[in-house]
Amino acid sequence: MTFTIAIDGPAAAGKGTISKAVAAHFGFGHLDTGLLYRAVAARALDGAEATEAARSLTPEDLGAGNLRSAEVAQQASRVAAIPEVRAALVEFQRAFARKGPGAVLDGRDIGTVICPDAEVKIFVTASDEIRARRRFDELRAGGSSTTYDAVLADVKARDERDMNRADAPLKPAVDAVIVDTSDLSIEAAVSSVIKLIQSRMSQSG
Repeated sequence: MTFTIAIDGPAAAGKGTISKAVAAHFGFGHLDTGLLYRAVAARALDGAEATEAARSLTPEDLGAGNLRSAEVAQQASRVAAIPEVRAALVEFQRAFARKGPGAVLDGRDIGTVICPDAEVKIFVTASDEIRARRRFDELRAGGSSTTYDAVLADVKARDERDMNRADAPLKPAVDAVIVDTSDLSIEAAVSSVIKLIQSRMSQSG
């Protein structure tokens, strides 16, 4: 039986870092589902029609070098609001979740839409200001000349769009465990999530 872990949350809350660490700890596969939308966004920015880009997405598209740019991030939030794009990517994600012995998927609608029957559902969050500071530091380290205020505005705009889209809005699953990383080190956050998963595994085993 495959053990599926769904980790959701807004941008820069830490869900990606936590998900990678959890997958490595348990020897599970890991899928950053946001990369799927970023890959579609990158192709859309190059002139492709978004829905067709989603339907024809290949694993090679996930390795494009510009997927972490702020422009692609904003466009990813826009294409993710298109129901046909989401529908085209659902089966890709569900197929990954069924791979044994276990899978960790992180995104914005894993616990609510993609894997509603996941054995563990976690919603990782942090304050707007903390998330903006993390993203700002990340962008500056990469050579960006952006400002903190611009990044904060971008974070809030993405949250607004993601939480209020008609199809699969960003929200915790009713049975998700909320993990607020505002005042946690990444080590502490990872440790708490691993303990939670181990507890669920022992209960289901």
